[in-house]
Amino acid sequence: MANVKDDYRKLSGPQKAAVFLMSLGEDQATKLFNMMEDDEVKDISAAMSQLGQISGEMVERLFMEFAEQMSAAGVVVGTYDTTERLLTKALGKGKVEAIMEEIRGPAGRTMWDKLGNVNEEVLANFLKNEYPQTIALVLSKIKPDHAARVLVTLPEELGMEVIMRMLSMEAVKKDVLDGIERTLRREFMTTLAKTKRRDSHEMLADIFNNLDRTAEGKFMGQLETRSPTSAERVRKLMFTFDDLSKIDAAGIQVLLRGIDKDKLAVALKGASDTIKTLFFSNLSERASKLLKEDMESKGPVRLKEVDEAQQYIVNSAKDLAAKGEIVISEGGAEDQIVY
Repeated sequence: MANVKDDYRKLSGPQKAAVFLMSLGEDQATKLFNMMEDDEVKDISAAMSQLGQISGEMVERLFMEFAEQMSAAGVVVGTYDTTERLLTKALGKGKVEAIMEEIRGPAGRTMWDKLGNVNEEVLANFLKNEYPQTIALVLSKIKPDHAARVLVTLPEELGMEVIMRMLSMEAVKKDVLDGIERTLRREFMTTLAKTKRRDSHEMLADIFNNLDRTAEGKFMGQLETRSPTSAERVRKLMFTFDDLSKIDAAGIQVLLRGIDKDKLAVALKGASDTIKTLFFSNLSERASKLLKEDMESKGPVRLKEVDEAQQYIVNSAKDLAAKGEIVISEGGAEDQIVY
């Protein structure tokens, strides 16, 4: 071991990581350990326990090596393909396929987060073949609003049985919970990742949302001629600046706190009276007056600039809705849509 510690180049990866973590201090090392898998923690901990004394010179040289490697990397671009290639070299093709299938599946850090992003009909269709006790456990772990949508999608008799099991549910042992998570990952998530395909109308609606008015009008007009049904579906899926009227007053105020007011002034130059009123009515009298003055001071504005500013605000609204900070509604409670 003495020879290894005389030359930093002879240190193994876990040994270098151990030195690095010990040099950071307990607080920072703890944060990094919390991000690691159990096997990684064990490997580094084993190396750490056998390090002995490491000279300050070697610690400094290891940090320099780390900095040199980082700077030599230049621009780093992370994609599915680059991630898959890197993991294949380290883990082998079999393990990597399972990991990549899960990554390509619904977003979320934990299994329960991922389930929360699965369409209720898809999730209910899978769960209806499980034991009521298992379904009850799954519904207890996801968000209540999502669980409610799944519950009403299940066959009525099964749904009632699940409700009864939830009422009598006791604390679940960790090994049982871990087993259910493994089953969901193996039998549901990997299958979902393989078969999930984005709806083509939804994809086209997102593209149309980012076109300027002239291009959108041209393509939509041609689509209406060739396929009126598809055009109608795409139009319903699109979210435009005028659709901001579907946000309630509280949501508009949240939106106002997070957007660039200069871009808002440009966006409102080309807005309908309804949308202008919507924003002005949710500002204080002074703020509303300043915004109107800002709009007037800008004079004539290019249509392209207006479109870009409106798209910025639409994207901001959709981001807030995705985070659950605002709600975009299509009317009644049953028609509520969150992007």
